[in-house]
Amino acid sequence: MRATATALPDFHAVIPAGGVGSRLWPLSRAEAPKFLHDLTGSGHTLLRDTWNRVLPLTGSDGIMVVTGRAHRAAVEAQLPELTDANIVLESEPKDSSAAIGLAAAILVRRNPEVVIGSFAADHVIGDAVAFRHAVSEAVAVAREGYVTTIGMTPTEPSVGFGYICCGEPLAIEGAPHAQLVTRFVEKPDLATATEYVASGEYLWNGGMFIARADRLLEELAQSQPELHTGLVRIAAAWDTPVRSQVVDAVWPGLLKIAIDYSVAEPAAAGGRLAVVRGTFPWDDVGDFSSLAKLLSNGRVGDLAILGEGARVLADSSSGVVVSRTSRLISLIGVQDIVVVDTSDALLVTTRENAQRVKSVVDAIKQSGRDDLL
Repeated sequence: MRATATALPDFHAVIPAGGVGSRLWPLSRAEAPKFLHDLTGSGHTLLRDTWNRVLPLTGSDGIMVVTGRAHRAAVEAQLPELTDANIVLESEPKDSSAAIGLAAAILVRRNPEVVIGSFAADHVIGDAVAFRHAVSEAVAVAREGYVTTIGMTPTEPSVGFGYICCGEPLAIEGAPHAQLVTRFVEKPDLATATEYVASGEYLWNGGMFIARADRLLEELAQSQPELHTGLVRIAAAWDTPVRSQVVDAVWPGLLKIAIDYSVAEPAAAGGRLAVVRGTFPWDDVGDFSSLAKLLSNGRVGDLAILGEGARVLADSSSGVVVSRTSRLISLIGVQDIVVVDTSDALLVTTRENAQRVKSVVDAIKQSGRDDLL
């Protein structure tokens, strides 16, 4: 039996709360991104669920949220325990390297021994106890100087995830399931992903990175020195009266790059990346097909319905309906359909074409209808 989770010394969780989730349009919008929605029927937003998962490992003072300035009010409404010292506001999105790197640079100035864990605000994770057990192992590995990730067993050859090739076990106390990563490949093509899954040697990257803050910054300094310099400059001013001036001067010029490319890939190539296998259910809810599968618990032929007070009549139909209006939606004899009904936009597609929703968002951008984004 696993022990009850307790707060880990010198451990700080970072929750990057960014991105629009364009493949979930028109539900997810610029002013109300995916992480501000309840996509599971739990009664909590994905952001709040993420906070609740990590809280036993950190305490409320040990969680930092990185989000856009435009989302500050919504984030603080969801997380009233979040302190001013632990919210980092981006003037514009710069991807995960800048978001996580700045959090690391700020926190290491406050505590040189700090280990940080980055956990996306918009993922769905079942079995919080197993999740915290994996994080505890990853923290033990990180204390030994590794950048550590939590890998998930692939269920299909998806091209939407990074792949982690597992190597030899690492003999680290407190981390019996840790392995060295021999290769990290971010979003390969379908043929390559199929080979990886068939080999049984690869895990999906679950987007969770745990490392000593100083080690993560060392990786950034080696792979992206200009980005590292900018982040350190901002962090030096963060807890001072000149924060705003320095952020406004430096942040817009920072390189926009995912941490998978700036840290995970080079760390793996240098033998500095480790993985702990996650044994809990995990979903990044990347599109409406994923949402349908999640809400129906993987049952084929079911119709999943999301929305308080949704009015749906269905006959011999399957797929997912998301309703944010009081309009009656009637489905007759349609399979694997996706219907998303909001006050100003209606989406109708199929689960097979769910990934193509992003092209609609791109077309709306080109048309200049920013009110619909």
